[in-house]
Amino acid sequence: MLMQLIRHGFSVDLVVGVLSSLFVVFCTLPVHEFAHAFVADKLGDGTARMNGRLTMNPFAHLDPWGCLMIVLVGFGYARPVPVNMRNFKNPKAGMATVALAGPVSNLLMALIFLVLRHVSVMFGTGTFAELLGVFFYYAAYINVSLAVFNLLPIPPLDGSRIATALIPNKYYYKIMQYERYIMIALFVLLLTGVLSTPLSYLSSAVFKGLFNLAALPFVR
Repeated sequence: MLMQLIRHGFSVDLVVGVLSSLFVVFCTLPVHEFAHAFVADKLGDGTARMNGRLTMNPFAHLDPWGCLMIVLVGFGYARPVPVNMRNFKNPKAGMATVALAGPVSNLLMALIFLVLRHVSVMFGTGTFAELLGVFFYYAAYINVSLAVFNLLPIPPLDGSRIATALIPNKYYYKIMQYERYIMIALFVLLLTGVLSTPLSYLSSAVFKGLFNLAALPFVR
């Protein structure tokens, strides 16, 4: 979002987009991480709860680099919730379920924001209602982007945890040894647009489906 503002100059829509990014960082990223912690706790692993991560407090979850990426390019991540998969009855299935909970929460929030966007546009009047519609539109799109981004099978993203159910442990742990270097490369690819462009196409396709779904109650 901020990169667009720098490239294209000032516009009200882009400023609202940056505000939406900040809203996502402090208000919806905590929901994503809470979803991980909540599902893990329900499946028998209290590691997140014991580490103070079963909370909606944003400062318990935020990762500086991940938050900066959300504001700059619309993709990012929070601090991974600690999970001990050995506490699950079925470790691999449990880990995959916990990992999936975060992106699913983003898609549900996106759907809610799109419904609110339709309400603002259809029943609101004036500039404030219009800007509110733009705000919810961007908030929804960023949530979709986060869901798509976090499903990439790259550590420490959620997709890498889902991959534990699909690949042998020895290969997974070998990949995890290079987690720090992979994240640096990922950050560079996003900032240069090499990765953000294909991710944007995929996010747009998912967003379009949710947009149409959210519009169904308002079809006359």
